[in-house]
Amino acid sequence: MGSNGMLFYLTTLLVYGGVDALACLGLSMQFGVAGVTNFGFIIFQAAGAYAAAVLSMPGDSANGGFQTYVGGLNLPFPLPWIGAAIVGGLLALPFTFLVGRRLRGDFAAVGLLVTAVMANLLVTNYRPFLNGSAGLSLVPAPLQSSFDPQSASYQWAYSLAAVALAGAVFYVLHRLTESPYGRTLRAMRDNDVVADSLGKNLTSLRLSMLVLGGAIAGLSGAVLVGFINLWAPSGWGYAETVVLFAAVIIGGAGNHKGAILGAILVPLGFEEASRFIPPFGSPGLIPALQWVAIGLLITLFIWFRPEGVLREKRRVNLRFGLPDTAPPVPAGAGGNDAWSLPGTSTRSILTDRPTAPRHQTDDAPDSAAPTPEPQAPVLEAVDVARSFHGVPAVAGVSFALQRGRLTGLIGPNGAGKSTTLAMLAGTLPVSEGTIRYLGEDITGMPAYKRARGGLVRTFQLASEFKKLTVLENLLSAVPSERGDTMRGAILGRRYWGAEEERATEDAVAMLERFGLTQYANHYAGDLSGGQRRLVEIMRALMTRPTVLLLDEPMAGVHPHLAREMGHQLVGLCNEGMTIMMVEHELSIMDEFCDPVVVMAEGAVLAEGTMSQLRARSEVVEAYLVG
Repeated sequence: MGSNGMLFYLTTLLVYGGVDALACLGLSMQFGVAGVTNFGFIIFQAAGAYAAAVLSMPGDSANGGFQTYVGGLNLPFPLPWIGAAIVGGLLALPFTFLVGRRLRGDFAAVGLLVTAVMANLLVTNYRPFLNGSAGLSLVPAPLQSSFDPQSASYQWAYSLAAVALAGAVFYVLHRLTESPYGRTLRAMRDNDVVADSLGKNLTSLRLSMLVLGGAIAGLSGAVLVGFINLWAPSGWGYAETVVLFAAVIIGGAGNHKGAILGAILVPLGFEEASRFIPPFGSPGLIPALQWVAIGLLITLFIWFRPEGVLREKRRVNLRFGLPDTAPPVPAGAGGNDAWSLPGTSTRSILTDRPTAPRHQTDDAPDSAAPTPEPQAPVLEAVDVARSFHGVPAVAGVSFALQRGRLTGLIGPNGAGKSTTLAMLAGTLPVSEGTIRYLGEDITGMPAYKRARGGLVRTFQLASEFKKLTVLENLLSAVPSERGDTMRGAILGRRYWGAEEERATEDAVAMLERFGLTQYANHYAGDLSGGQRRLVEIMRALMTRPTVLLLDEPMAGVHPHLAREMGHQLVGLCNEGMTIMMVEHELSIMDEFCDPVVVMAEGAVLAEGTMSQLRARSEVVEAYLVG
């Protein structure tokens, strides 16, 4: 290989490495950090490449008019690259509307994959739009009117620009990921339903990630098309997305350094390694073996090392020291932790909790709401019903919660207790009936807006964010942080650092009151069952709720600790908080809850104190005897 050949080979490696790194960084942000499984990622890259091509090319009548395309604006550099990023970002909007509000999990992945296949078929077979399967050729190189694209200096400058661009994108994404906004994205990835119940707007977050990732993908396509000077739909098949996913998984999902490493190992490394394999068999055998190898690598890593080569780093607070490999588990089987809260009074665990509830909107989350009449119920359900495929789970439930009361909700399994709490919090929509909060009808209000207004719930099963530390779990619930927006995150720690420190102090105080300080830097998913319950309750309290809905908070908790928790809840109610608690342990209800609502077969059976309920034969027959 001569000097010119070596130059071309090295610069090509650098350009392709920069392009692959850009694409993998965009996908890493979507999939690894935010949990958005975008199997249509290649469409964004292809759209950016096409946009850059037609923005830099003259009209399609030039060069004898042998190819047809829209655009042809002949814009100077860097406008085509900027346009490519804009087109890639804007393409996220129809994708979001395509899959709607169910943009999560398998549904989104399948929807995006099908769209990618359909888009490729349309582009390939409809020539007037994008010149069909022939694609575009004679795409101008950036600044070719001022510099010779074939010169060594231009080749080196272009390749270094591609690498530098990948470095700049890495810096921006790192800034986003290590901010409160990045913590919210990782919480959504771990458990989107819980993030929604803490006041996070999932649709907005996912749309932001699709736009950001699409813009990065579009930019990477522009860099590539400016280097190879052609665009062909055959090179942008949906299977290319699999290669990028393989790179992110193998490098380390959630770790942007891992995404760059994966880009070097998979799309770049495999392609170059195949050059040294001597030809044998049919002409398509070696490319087919590449796909087999990539599939095997994905399977092996998912099975034996799902965290990838470079695992996602644990965000630790150094004041608590570095965590051990696993937290010490207190004695007791089945998660019944034989330990208790430190000796504290029952005064509020919260700091500066507002006495009046907060009604929030997306634009003004801290606007104050009028205080209701003293005797008016804080939360009221009126003839609320919920059916699943025509089968009623809750039918005509009505009750009211008074300010400062700890209300119990009991009933046999299948009575509809958890479903009722989910409807109150907005996690499940009601089929019929009305829910009023502070005198206002919130029946159609989404869960995240109810949470921002002070109506917060916990869940029947432990619902911690498993790959966030205990301290991060608590901080993820802090409302209205300056750094919990994309703009605030980009502005950096100087903008949001002081507020984050205050929130951390509140979280540390919460940990001290619940006796979990030593677990602050441990992953919440590594704790025992009772400890995870406490994390969930502490996280809910960090939102400074007006109404707190607890779904079996003492399940799996040692009886002594459960009673300590009961005293804490009573203390919160004494200071004005309103709590409704589902619990099967009747002695807890007898000691702490007044009134108690009894449900059976999806309806309210009775309401009163536990002593009053025991005197009612229908309650005894439905629940208490068993």
